[in-house]
Amino acid sequence: MPRLKHMPKRTRTTENLDPVQNARRVFMEATETTELTIVQQVMREMGSKGGKIGGKRRLETMTDEQRKRSARKAAKARWSKAKKPA
Repeated sequence: MPRLKHMPKRTRTTENLDPVQNARRVFMEATETTELTIVQQVMREMGSKGGKIGGKRRLETMTDEQRKRSARKAAKARWSKAKKPA
């Protein structure tokens, strides 16, 4: 097998585009929609439905003590992220 002295240069199509064309290309690639299969659509609907009723049902099933514990934990997490004055 013959040995190459160097790798050949690749040509790029984006170098030929001006900035506006390149921005349009990036936008089109980012907003490109893909078709979902029926299974994916059903799973998406189930997931969003469960998220909407999850918090309400959790509050109904929790005792007062569990709610207090959960609220304290959430407050502690929020305040731990707060910046301390310098």
